[in-house]
Amino acid sequence: MERKIYRNLQAWKASPHRKPLILEGARQVGKTWLMQEFGKREYSNYVYVNFDREAWAKNLFEYDYDIARILLRLQAQKNIRIVPGETLIIFDELQEAVRGLGVLKYFQEEAPEQHVIVAGSLLGITLHQGESFPVGKVDVMRVQPLTFIEFLYALGEDIKAQCIENHQWDILQSLSYQYEELLRQYYFVGGMPEAVSKFVSNRDLAEVRAVQQHILTGYQNDIGKHAPANEVQRILMVLRSLPSQLSRENKKFIYGALRKGARAKEYELAIQWLIDAGIVSKVPRASEAIMPLSFYEDLTAFKLFLLDGGLLGCLARVPASQMLNGDNVFREWKGAFTEQFVLQQLLYKEIPIYYWSNNNSECEIDFLIQTEERIIPVEVKAEENVRSKSLSHFVRNLYPGLKGLRTSLRPYINQEWMENIPLYAAGEADNL
Repeated sequence: MERKIYRNLQAWKASPHRKPLILEGARQVGKTWLMQEFGKREYSNYVYVNFDREAWAKNLFEYDYDIARILLRLQAQKNIRIVPGETLIIFDELQEAVRGLGVLKYFQEEAPEQHVIVAGSLLGITLHQGESFPVGKVDVMRVQPLTFIEFLYALGEDIKAQCIENHQWDILQSLSYQYEELLRQYYFVGGMPEAVSKFVSNRDLAEVRAVQQHILTGYQNDIGKHAPANEVQRILMVLRSLPSQLSRENKKFIYGALRKGARAKEYELAIQWLIDAGIVSKVPRASEAIMPLSFYEDLTAFKLFLLDGGLLGCLARVPASQMLNGDNVFREWKGAFTEQFVLQQLLYKEIPIYYWSNNNSECEIDFLIQTEERIIPVEVKAEENVRSKSLSHFVRNLYPGLKGLRTSLRPYINQEWMENIPLYAAGEADNL
């Protein structure tokens, strides 16, 4: 299974300024497989330590950060000679090690020749429990679920994936029916590697849904095990509310949907826990479409999305028949799955993402993207019907210096005020 981030790992290895690398991301997004596959392909050997499963390793850093001692212990325990540049050191589930994050600073300062990659599903939670982050001493990459293009490669649809990557719009239009069918499949399966693998191997939808349910159960178990006891129920309430939150016309997160009279301060920690665990993504509102968007962030208004559309379908218990047959998945539920889909493709750009609405919410832009050069308003459409005054009003009347981006099931078109790209090519617009 090829991942786009693999090329970033190769660039990290080749960099003369390489530092210990932290792979961020939720549980089951493929961090462990990625690290081990990278070790197999790019190094003579690798040392893999899982601090959650290997009891001997939990106290490896408890008494000191003597790198020479640590390396000797690793070699003795794993019976592998560690050679700088030839051996990859992998620390998995690092949050389970006593004082785990702190060791990265000493690897960078005292043994920069060593190649070290670490990961942990709950590293963000660890930071909020009092362990300091080694600022300036590490590199960081985030692992996301598979994009639609990666999904196509996993299915063996290499040519279709390359046509999207190469912006061959005429070919995309001639094959639009096939792309839409594959997009329905992606909406159901999502991008979690194990679910994709099950689908690729036997196309058994029941097995795919069982994998998704297992992942969601694992997240809930993590919440019960690692979250503060007084926050567990609130965290679960926020997580379980996402399908109803995203099926609203205005997808702004509403505390009152959790329970009558609910207030922001009661659920702020619960939402932050889910964000730190990588289970949800927060898209804040920007009051102005002016760079930098962070200056205009409205701290009281935001949207919350689950990390993966397939998991969203499982959480909402949407039958496979409704997602794979006809266009229900595109037009029903107020476009919840389509907005979730587009966000997943955009997150790989690693650029600031917001949304915009006016004070009375009569006009809304689904996403505002900030690139190095400019702001791009993004309108998400789930069908061929693209009638909407919001994007046109926003670009032509409110911010005439901007050019809009629309995703829909219509063919590619590039106009003076707006670029429309096929929905299945979201994230591949010329102006991103």
